[in-house]
Amino acid sequence: MTRRLTTHIESFPIAGRFTIARGSRTEAMVVTAVIEEDGAAGRGECVPYPRYGESVEGVAAAIDALRDDIASGLSREALQQKLSPGAARNALDCALWDLDAKRSGIRAHVTAGVDRLRPVTTAYTISLDAPEAMAEAAARAAHRPILKVKFGAPGGDLDRIRAVRAAAPDSTLIADANEGWTEDNLQEHLDACAEAGFALIEQPLPAANDAALRAVRRSVPVCADESVHARDGLDRLVGLYDAINIKLDKTGGLTEALVLADAAEERGLGLMIGCMVGTSLAMAPALILAPRARFVDLDGPLLLARDREPGLRYDDSVVFPPAPELWG
Repeated sequence: MTRRLTTHIESFPIAGRFTIARGSRTEAMVVTAVIEEDGAAGRGECVPYPRYGESVEGVAAAIDALRDDIASGLSREALQQKLSPGAARNALDCALWDLDAKRSGIRAHVTAGVDRLRPVTTAYTISLDAPEAMAEAAARAAHRPILKVKFGAPGGDLDRIRAVRAAAPDSTLIADANEGWTEDNLQEHLDACAEAGFALIEQPLPAANDAALRAVRRSVPVCADESVHARDGLDRLVGLYDAINIKLDKTGGLTEALVLADAAEERGLGLMIGCMVGTSLAMAPALILAPRARFVDLDGPLLLARDREPGLRYDDSVVFPPAPELWG
């Protein structure tokens, strides 16, 4: 039987509003690829991201364009040459991983070289808002061990930094500016995060202007997000960043993500495993990388008003490995 590819565009409502430096949204639009063969179905989900020139319709079309290749037995390795890193390749790559696991009976994490997956603690995101509103959100989430806090709006971030720390005195805090700081205000924000005891600062400057990181004084590690996608350009980050945030929607799937993790560790860069706002189906493959990461940020389903069924099991901030029915 030949393989059959189908593509689905789906919308999942966000609980409230998710806001970062680039804007707000109230729903997660995802594209799901399903590859069927011999009665088994492999699934992969991606979240197209306008920051990287992607649209839901364009990503769905890019996936559909490989329908004949998939039917002819396109492998994960060959897929890397067919599509560039990004959301479309991610959905197909993860669907192929899932299909192989379903057909062979060998869990995807075992194929990836991980003997056993264990529960991990994920960060929980505090959206960008006025300092008082962010303090209220942080206070409600102060029982969670790790909070990832969105910054990057013009003015007010120094107050936001202090307000969130005061509201969640016992939580480990990650600052994520989403490219929203500037060379002129970078030092004062880094110093404020250090004074407030933040553990990590993510992508403070625009990816095209992050060379300024080489010259600043910092006592808090800095992590690249928008500045890193796949292996290309990784050498440039050495000396600028202390860690990288690996997201499957950027790498174009688990296959490249595993190689990127190896390459980063070889260069002395720490790992963070992150996500776009998607469902449990998008989080599940990334959990294979979680044992290698200092920080795990796979809270997408916690931000949704509803998740897939079955989904991942979350116990507050602890996320458990996926059941085979979900993925892998």
